[in-house]
Amino acid sequence: MKKAFLLACILLISVLSTACINNFAVQELNNKAKDFMDKGDYVSAIERLKSSVDLDGSVFETRYNLAVAYTKAEDYANAIKSYNDAIKLNPNFADAYYSLAVCEENLAKDIISGNVVVNDDDTISRPETDENKVTAEDKLADKKKLPDNSLKMVTTLLTNAISDYGIYLDKSGTSDDRKFVEDKIKELQLLLAENTVK
Repeated sequence: MKKAFLLACILLISVLSTACINNFAVQELNNKAKDFMDKGDYVSAIERLKSSVDLDGSVFETRYNLAVAYTKAEDYANAIKSYNDAIKLNPNFADAYYSLAVCEENLAKDIISGNVVVNDDDTISRPETDENKVTAEDKLADKKKLPDNSLKMVTTLLTNAISDYGIYLDKSGTSDDRKFVEDKIKELQLLLAENTVK
């Protein structure tokens, strides 16, 4: 009985010390990521925050900061995934819905404008073109020829953005930017009507 108790105590101590070490490492990685963000080095910040998530994926702030870093790097597809992960951890944080909606809107607009393309497997990539040869008229002509998978993704993104802006308004109560967000929702509803799969 004493051996079992001693073994249980040793196991508990090792679990607790590992948790403390992980918490310290997560905090260190998050602090380093903040320093990189402050310097505008979003790639390094993203790498540190991804490492922090690998150590402990249950920390809301880490997931949210990773989403912010992706947003600043204009990697909206990964930002959307990270905001959704953060919202699962803290569904009451209103600003996460606003930031998510902004990324969904930006990604939809990037697809419409041709700045990014939707691949056959629904991943997002930059087009393989020489920017100097692509004119504004070419982009406008290509907009009208969006493939069905692109139109479907645009429809989903705009629908989600409208919903997430609405959730933000509901969760933020009386916000100073209510009129702005309501106008944004109306703008996106019009854009959705123009770009819906028929």
